[in-house]
Amino acid sequence: MQTEAQPYPHAQQGDEPEDLKQRFRSAIRAERAKLSPRRRLLAGEGISHVVLSIPAVQGARTVAAYVARADEPPTGPLIEALAQAGVRVLLPVLGEGLSRCWAPYTGADELVVRAPGRPPEPPGPPLAADAVADADVVVVPALAVDTSGARIGQGAGWYDRVLPLVGPEAMTVAVVFTSEVYDALTRPLPSEPHDRSVRAVATPQYWLPLGDPAAGSGPTAIP
Repeated sequence: MQTEAQPYPHAQQGDEPEDLKQRFRSAIRAERAKLSPRRRLLAGEGISHVVLSIPAVQGARTVAAYVARADEPPTGPLIEALAQAGVRVLLPVLGEGLSRCWAPYTGADELVVRAPGRPPEPPGPPLAADAVADADVVVVPALAVDTSGARIGQGAGWYDRVLPLVGPEAMTVAVVFTSEVYDALTRPLPSEPHDRSVRAVATPQYWLPLGDPAAGSGPTAIP
């Protein structure tokens, strides 16, 4: 498992788990800010290639995904490739009272920015939060993932509330840059009881099934 240039803040006296998570978020965001536009572009192409190689994705009829923010691995190529393959793609949208819902992807030119600082969203009509239960695969944003399935998100906790609505057979795949996959045996990520784990991680170079701390020895590389 890659460890070079991989931030790993340690707990300090008096820390709550969320304090440590925040230090991870700050350190990882600082590393992401160093990436060049070309590196980000190539990452998006790699993510699409890798995620499409996952057997669960190849057989999926519905995939819940997301439009990446500027500092995240781009997901546009993946979303478009899924749509062109005839897969129904659901994307998050902002519902009434700031509630989070879903809407089908209908094309990049129809995505709209509904609120400042938010990624573009499909025009709707919105579906309820539990529409994600129809998804065979759920692609999840993350800042870091370890080989046990622990995930550090952006801090809002929205996906920790969404993941319990996912069907029991669905594949949940977190998307990160390659250096953001942590070995749970040597560099476990902080986790709390309410945190929801993911079943796989995808990087621009490979994907990896998760849940076993020793899984770090066997990523599925994509030629």
